[in-house]
Amino acid sequence: MSNRFLMSPKTLALSPTRQNLWRLILIRLLVLLAQSLSVMGAYVSGWFPLPWAPLLLTLGLSALASIVTLLRLSRRWPVTDFEYGLQLCFDMLIHSILLYYSGGPTNPFVSYYLVPLTIAAATLPWFYTAVLGGFAVAAYSVLLLWYEPLNAFVLPVSRGSINLHTIGMWLNLAMSAGLISLFVVRMAAALRQHAERLAERREQSMRDTQLLGIASVAAGAAHELSTPLSTMSVLLKDLRSDYPDPQLQEDLALLQEQVKLCKDSLQHMVRSAEQSRLQPSRPEVADVWLKGLLTRWQLMRPEASWQWMPLPSGPVPCLQSSPELGQAVLNLLNNAADACLEGIEISLSWDSRRLILKIRDYGPGVPLHVAEQLGTAFVTTKGKKGFGLGLFLSQAAVERTGGSVRLYNQEGGGTLSEVILPITQEKADE
Repeated sequence: MSNRFLMSPKTLALSPTRQNLWRLILIRLLVLLAQSLSVMGAYVSGWFPLPWAPLLLTLGLSALASIVTLLRLSRRWPVTDFEYGLQLCFDMLIHSILLYYSGGPTNPFVSYYLVPLTIAAATLPWFYTAVLGGFAVAAYSVLLLWYEPLNAFVLPVSRGSINLHTIGMWLNLAMSAGLISLFVVRMAAALRQHAERLAERREQSMRDTQLLGIASVAAGAAHELSTPLSTMSVLLKDLRSDYPDPQLQEDLALLQEQVKLCKDSLQHMVRSAEQSRLQPSRPEVADVWLKGLLTRWQLMRPEASWQWMPLPSGPVPCLQSSPELGQAVLNLLNNAADACLEGIEISLSWDSRRLILKIRDYGPGVPLHVAEQLGTAFVTTKGKKGFGLGLFLSQAAVERTGGSVRLYNQEGGGTLSEVILPITQEKADE
């Protein structure tokens, strides 16, 4: 299987469901201690008789389940929502058995059903909370009819009978379960979404700060380089007129061409920035835009061998093109060429909402210990040859358009770069 490595995977120990299960076992042990002390106190004091054997067997079963769960948590197995929901259901079942042998609905601890239900509402999806809420109401309904009465708990209700008081108790639990299931789940979901949005904004703010710093340094470097490049151009022109040697003339012409290329690159960068400010983006047919980029890239990297995969059938959708987006794709193409000059595969596909650009190379791939840091500024796999900015800038540019960049290690070797871009409904200029 391919391994997606741009997004950092959560470590198993920090899984929220796993941490919640630890907390649930801690709560269960505390409740078990309180229940055991209550049963022991009743036995020692002799205030009222209880069916000691079933109660001790139920408490022992709860203790055994806690021990087994703690052993299970010592293993590096993922904790699913289904397993966590089963643990809460088990707590409700144990509570129901204890209530059956200790007064049923007359027991003052009958409302403890709301504790695991509240935990479920705050930590699990609504489906599990609804199931557990239904279980709590069903168990309470059964206890209204079948339980072992205790003389210590006196209510104006006889065993197995239903009157206004018992109906009110049942309605109280049912309404409480419904309200908890409805509002706490929504509140917990709202809090989680708010936390996720804050985390995304913090990450975006940090990325924008880094981009601003990089842009400031780039602008300063472009301004500083213009003077020495002009000086070099003048000196090379003088040298060509002073030294007529053919071999030297050829080398000087090459140097002069390279200096001109540097000056043109700086001017193109300034023009692109001005164009981006005046006209941030414009709709363009996706395959036309990409073919133009590939033509430009082929001039930059003539030594690279690549293959354009066939397009899907149907009309090609449009995207919002911009200089930053084009540079982002060029960076990914250059990364593929740096990894392997031959056999690069480029494909474009789409669905109803998005475009998918894939760039596949057959290089060495990315080491796993470096993979999680890719996409961060100044992190590179090219050693001293790279600045660690290409993927960072590409990711930032694509995300500003509403898209995303993902990188995958492949089974046959190499890397797959996947760029997902939103489709625009506007028509491209004819």
